[in-house]
This record gives sequence, C-alpha cells and structure tokens, in this order.
Amino acid sequence: MTLLLQLTQNLLIHNASLLAQVDYSYTTQGKPPGPIFWICWLVVVVLMVAALWKVFSKAGHPGWAAIIPIVNTYFLIKVAGRPGWWLILMFIPLVNFIIWIILCIDVAKNFGKGTGFGVGLLLLPFIFFLILGFGSAQYQGASAAAARQETAVP
Repeated sequence: MTLLLQLTQNLLIHNASLLAQVDYSYTTQGKPPGPIFWICWLVVVVLMVAALWKVFSKAGHPGWAAIIPIVNTYFLIKVAGRPGWWLILMFIPLVNFIIWIILCIDVAKNFGKGTGFGVGLLLLPFIFFLILGFGSAQYQGASAAAARQETAVP
C-alpha cells in the first residue's frame, strides 16, 4: 500500500512539474497581424459592402446604406419586413443572436428563398449575400412571403 501511495505521489509531483514547464500560449508575442490578414479582411469587407448594396437596391432602399455600420443593420431589418425598433434589440447581448437568426431567415424568404438559404446567410454571409445580391433573386416583400406561407399551410 505504501508503495502504491509513493508511486502516485511521484507521478503527480513529477507530471505536475512537467505540465508547468509546457507553454500552451498561442500568441503572436505582441506582433500585429501581417499584410496577408489585412488584404483578406479588406476583400471580405468590400465584398460584403457590394453584396449588401445590391440587396438594398433590389429591395428599393438606398444602396449607400451598406457603407454605414448601424444604418446597414436598420435597412436590413427593413428588408426583412420587421419594424425599425428591432435595431434596439441588436444592442442587447444574446438577444441579438436570436434577432439575427430571424432576420436572416426573413430576408431569404422575402427574396423567395427557403429557410436553408436563410441559414446560409447566417453562417456564411459573405457568400450567401453575394448570391442574393448578384443572383437572379427578386425582392418580393414581406407581404408576398407571408402570403406564400399562408397558402403553404393547409
């Protein structure tokens, strides 16, 4: 029994000291991101602005709204057919995730797409907003999406 106790203590003490020596940090030692990161980031931002510009234009809203950060969320809420005061809900932590899910699905439905496309807008917006903006989808409005949903339910 004493042997088992000594063995356990030795394993715990020696392994603990080994664990303390291992460096698990994955930092960049204070260095800023490199130029490749910034180029990729800029490409994604430009593509998202272009995609939102086209989506807003198709929906009859001003395209320039895609450039201004909070204003673009307001117009996206309008494209989804929701009231403008939902913008306030986007500032509430955790609630904003739920609202964003609803908005993505509503935007997809207002363009004649399904819920799966709305999930695509949620998970890969830089791809699916491009498809929505530059594709053949036409804005049908919130009333058309609601009418389509009512006719689908028996």
